[in-house]
Amino acid sequence: MAIKRWMLPDGMEETLPPTSWQLEDLRRKLLDHYRQCGYELIFPPLVEHLDALLTGAGSDLEQQTFKFTDPASGRLLGLRADMTPQAARIAARRYSDAETVRLCYLGTVLRTSPDNQGGPRSPRQVGCELFGRPELEADLEVLSLMLKTLELAGVGPVHLDLGHVGIYRALSARLGLDADDEAVLFEILQRKSHPDLAEFAANSRLNGVSEALSALMDLNGDVGVLERARAVLATAGEGVVEALSTLERVADELQRSFPEVVIHVDLAELRGLRYHTGLVFAAFVPGSGREIARGGRYDGVGSEFGRPLPATGFSADMNELLKLGS
Repeated sequence: MAIKRWMLPDGMEETLPPTSWQLEDLRRKLLDHYRQCGYELIFPPLVEHLDALLTGAGSDLEQQTFKFTDPASGRLLGLRADMTPQAARIAARRYSDAETVRLCYLGTVLRTSPDNQGGPRSPRQVGCELFGRPELEADLEVLSLMLKTLELAGVGPVHLDLGHVGIYRALSARLGLDADDEAVLFEILQRKSHPDLAEFAANSRLNGVSEALSALMDLNGDVGVLERARAVLATAGEGVVEALSTLERVADELQRSFPEVVIHVDLAELRGLRYHTGLVFAAFVPGSGREIARGGRYDGVGSEFGRPLPATGFSADMNELLKLGS
């Protein structure tokens, strides 16, 4: 069979006029807005040493990263699959004297497999990261930037999922599970399978915490879920109470600032559990089966580069925003 040399690899895309001009217009619009909000633009390299790309926030990206050996040094290199770890490195090493660092970026990333079946492997990633600010106002700033990004792209109506990994972390910390059992429990909660949790709890002797974990799987819906969660998880500990307070404040602020956004709360949402440390969020639009933007808090990033920092940020795929925008 003759090879069709003109065909692109699966998951790779090219953009031609007039779409390419529309993409450029959107790029300028977004970067102008980020600049007005005080975010500095960075252009990280496409290729870095593999250990730098997979440090901290990048540890979940190992399976998504193309790897090869540098003929000059013999070291393993990687093609970036996400620009967030690169922003963390730059914040820690290039802005070491700054108390607060705001960075934005826009560039192509390359992944060994798509995030979702049939999705792209070469997204054009755009995003903002805020380092050095642990307070809730920083999360709200980044969340507002994400929603404004969608607005500028003409994407809507927006449905926003809110979660907080601190709730699950606080509950699971009381169990003392090893890494294998922790992975099994994580997978059960992602599937929201009550029978599997009951079996796991019986075999692992979870000492009563299983009731709270079971309740966690059902605590999803509109903002009213948070009031129910306070009652159901009243004895779950201070960490859980603080996380619920954070979610309530975020929901209240968003309802005032973005009343058109539909808010959905899911307390069993464990997106990015390995590196996220607090609030997590994702945006969806009706008719699209996958998230169009996502983000959250990931404190401690940069420790491998000599400067651990509180951090929060978001990212989206420009190509998807353009397809979904009006």
